[in-house]
Amino acid sequence: MDSVWHPQCFRCFACNKPISEYEFAMHEDQPYHKSCYKEFFHPKCDVCKNFIPTNRNVMIEYRAHPFWMQKYCPAHEDDGTPRCCSCERMEPVDIKYITLDDGRKLCLECLNSSIMDTPECQHLYMDIQEFFEGLNMKVEQQVPLLLVERQALNEAMEAEKNGHHLPETRGLCLSEEQIVRTILRRPSIGAGNRIMDMITGTYKLTRRCEVTAILILYGLPRLQTGSILAHEMMHAYLRLKGFRSLSSEVEEGICQVLSHMWLTSEIIAGSSGNIASTSVASSSSLSSSTPTSSKKGAKTEFEKKLGAFIKHQIETDSSVAYGDGFRKANQAVELYGLRSTLDHIKLTRSFPY
Repeated sequence: MDSVWHPQCFRCFACNKPISEYEFAMHEDQPYHKSCYKEFFHPKCDVCKNFIPTNRNVMIEYRAHPFWMQKYCPAHEDDGTPRCCSCERMEPVDIKYITLDDGRKLCLECLNSSIMDTPECQHLYMDIQEFFEGLNMKVEQQVPLLLVERQALNEAMEAEKNGHHLPETRGLCLSEEQIVRTILRRPSIGAGNRIMDMITGTYKLTRRCEVTAILILYGLPRLQTGSILAHEMMHAYLRLKGFRSLSSEVEEGICQVLSHMWLTSEIIAGSSGNIASTSVASSSSLSSSTPTSSKKGAKTEFEKKLGAFIKHQIETDSSVAYGDGFRKANQAVELYGLRSTLDHIKLTRSFPY
């Protein structure tokens, strides 16, 4: 350091103890024991809590979630470390995630607002119906909403003749008559943080209109459940209002726009009590009334962050139908409003440009 020191005066900036080792570290012109420097400045893994190891080039290499910025050792991508099925964060070594009956993992923050049975989901369903009414898009028909397990969702998807579905389907808008097994009562959490005492019952779907039911995967937090429900509600609206033979890009794209708009309104309502969002405002040509606010009231900081994460997922989706479709649909809605966009879709089966 181009200076002369008494041995007892040359001290570590972190622990203030003399540095007697031959080698020491520097940071912002201050000396540190190598061990103190590592403790203060060497990144630790958010999953295993250990120092992130250096690679063969003696460089610190780690992975980070693009939204949450959770840092972790590269090895955790292949060592079976669980991720939350909702927020996608990895399970830290000091926290035990909840294990759902289909093997999905749910972090404790997502569990706090999770919707676990069909009766519990009806309040959210009413909120979203009111949101659609506020946009002058009321669905007149009484479409049953059922919260189901993954197996029931997969079976219903196989029985459905039409529709565009993701490999990881979390919601379905059904048009066929079939029998569906739904969750009747919120399960409890037993030993090892596993879901237990799942009570289900059968529900026979009857075709009274173009839509027989909406199915949603259980166990997801309220905002994520609502975003899926808003998407499937838009599918129902399109079918009931006579939108025919739409491409997957057009149909999924406009459904994602309604999901995104609902999320925006919920986040703003939970933050300030003022529901008027920019997305909804851009669609004001549809109705002068504004959607009603969330029945859940103020959002926690995590819920706001989760809502922003789900919006980020919609906005950055790389698929043609859901990602490109959303971006084209959203651009059309911003330019022409929701009503004009829907009128154009019904007439031409494409987005206005």
